[in-house]
Amino acid sequence: MTTIETTDTRITRLAQLGAATVYEANGQRGAIDPAIKPLDPKTKVAGRAVTLDLEPGDNWFIHVALLEAGEGDILVVDAKGYTQAGPWGDVLTLAAQERGLAGLVIDGAVRDSQEIIASGFPVFTRGVCIRKTTKVQKGRVNVPVTIGGVLIHPGDVLVGDADGLVRVLAADVNTALSSAEQRELKEEAMRARIREGATTLDLLGLTQP
Repeated sequence: MTTIETTDTRITRLAQLGAATVYEANGQRGAIDPAIKPLDPKTKVAGRAVTLDLEPGDNWFIHVALLEAGEGDILVVDAKGYTQAGPWGDVLTLAAQERGLAGLVIDGAVRDSQEIIASGFPVFTRGVCIRKTTKVQKGRVNVPVTIGGVLIHPGDVLVGDADGLVRVLAADVNTALSSAEQRELKEEAMRARIREGATTLDLLGLTQP
């Protein structure tokens, strides 16, 4: 399992609680299209978004955006869902690791997938494609982007694991964390009751048909 390293203990704790719990605690808001998946299902990611509005089929500005990202950040790339070229590969993965990034989320494709998985760097992507990209079109760094149907601003927090990805607005991190902690305590109490013989119908106040 990937270790989450960030200077913000709140983000670390959100990662530990898991994407599904955070989604529920976030008012069931911010769930990103489940078609954007981790390359490695064991991967977890959590961090603040550095965003990139990228022209499909080009990766020049990924190299530029990397210079704006640092320790604990997630590079969030809006490649418009284009999966017929892979603008991210093993070289960019190494460059991101050297800068201390927490991971990559791309609404597009990547390549060198096995090398990326072996590196342990968290990558969430819509697909994998062997085709190369051009390096001629400008993008826009740290602007609002839409990833998998969800609007993401620079500085928003993303939490992801095998269940999916969720965005928490920067202003909502404290509230989401508090709610997630309460939800986890409630569910742990339910687990204890189930071990004692209670049924889920009883615990949820449901009836048999």
